[in-house]
Amino acid sequence: MKAIGAGLPRTATTTQMYALEKLGFSPCYHMRDLLADLGAGLPLWEEVADGSPDWERIFGEATSTCDWPSARYYRELTDHYPESKVVLSVRDGAGWAASMQETVWGVYHGDSVLHHLCRARAVLDPLWNRYMALMTRMTWDEGGALAGDTSTAAGLVAAMERWNDTVKRTVPPERLLAWDPRDGWEPLCEFLDVPVPDEPLPRLNDTASFREGIIGGALDVVNEWWQTRERPASGLHGAAL
Repeated sequence: MKAIGAGLPRTATTTQMYALEKLGFSPCYHMRDLLADLGAGLPLWEEVADGSPDWERIFGEATSTCDWPSARYYRELTDHYPESKVVLSVRDGAGWAASMQETVWGVYHGDSVLHHLCRARAVLDPLWNRYMALMTRMTWDEGGALAGDTSTAAGLVAAMERWNDTVKRTVPPERLLAWDPRDGWEPLCEFLDVPVPDEPLPRLNDTASFREGIIGGALDVVNEWWQTRERPASGLHGAAL
């Protein structure tokens, strides 16, 4: 493991994944890897949450990692891979809070279609239920990365600032880059000692893309359940179907 992302979700971590792989730190382990195979990944991350990580089994051949849940354990990873460098992706507080409310925070909290569909999926899909329970434990519960009152934008910003300040105090400065993806390739390439690519840094997984994927996945599960239900002989109040 050569590069460890310590940034919170919605700090352009999908862009960071693309950047790291483009710069030769490939494959990059990302939330996509866990979501692609919850059956295989959840037991390993549940062991991490219980204090018994097996990093080699989790990361396999990955030479970099970013996004949740790995960023939640940047301290442990920094110790386990002492030659690695740490990239803390950062973003302005107001923009980050607005994005979180519409995406990650909204999966677990609030009164939105996103939240209620994810809860409905958890009723129908045991693996999704375990996933939401694990992410809640890692992120929102007491001791989690963003524990506290995050019901307002100000509360979210305060939680983000606490997280970023802790990373900066914890990781030795010579191993840490606080990187705003809006600054482009140059600071990241200089820190990782690699050439700057001859192409713009893309902006990936915006709010609309996130919601499309999560809401669509939940609807797929709900619709499959509805299509395979035991159908009644008549409709509401005995009306013909």
